[in-house]
Amino acid sequence: MNKTLKIVSLLLAYPSAELHAALPELKAALGEAGLDARRGRLLERLIDDLAACDLYDAQERYVFLFDRTRSLSLHLFEHVHGESRDRGQAMVDLLAMYEADGFEIDAKELPDYLPLFLEYLSVKPADEAGELLGQTAHILAVLRERLKKRKSIYANAFAVLEALTRAKPDAGLTRDLLAMPEDDPADLEALDRVWEEEVVTFGGNAGEGACGPDRLQRQVRAARRNPAGAPQAPNA
Repeated sequence: MNKTLKIVSLLLAYPSAELHAALPELKAALGEAGLDARRGRLLERLIDDLAACDLYDAQERYVFLFDRTRSLSLHLFEHVHGESRDRGQAMVDLLAMYEADGFEIDAKELPDYLPLFLEYLSVKPADEAGELLGQTAHILAVLRERLKKRKSIYANAFAVLEALTRAKPDAGLTRDLLAMPEDDPADLEALDRVWEEEVVTFGGNAGEGACGPDRLQRQVRAARRNPAGAPQAPNA
């Protein structure tokens, strides 16, 4: 599982020249990841697609999908908190969890960036990594569905992540996220209006005991109180 998380982390990152050059090595590493044949093929097809794509075109496609399309953002808390103040606190808490485990991040990237989160999970024990990833299951499901609708090869990566969570996405949260209008990255005026909208909430007790970032926030706050290696309180 850990090797697969690392591979997917790299495949969902911006397609730099370094990543493009490393694609054959990533493809070779798939054989050591322990994936079943079907899921292995999903990632293999994504790697082959990136390898066959002109680097500039791959970069342009990535920016168009993930940077200019809010509904496809790879920043996890964007899908729950938007630009509200709660997102800032969630960032602080997630960063504290990274620091408690001695995981250092590049200052230019936000803590909730999915490839970064996956890289962190790739160095955690498999059970803990699966549990933390499972708390984002509804976001992963929504992103897969939206990418699939756009016929994007990147949907393959999210299908594999969903399988790794072994968690069923929260139906209510998934439904509410899918009900949000999708922005057109080619319509810059509409994009500006979308970014100015208030953060969407999912009810007064959304996230209480649910499988999602609200629960993740509670866990990372517990990690902040309990350094790595210290016993955690139950149901943190």
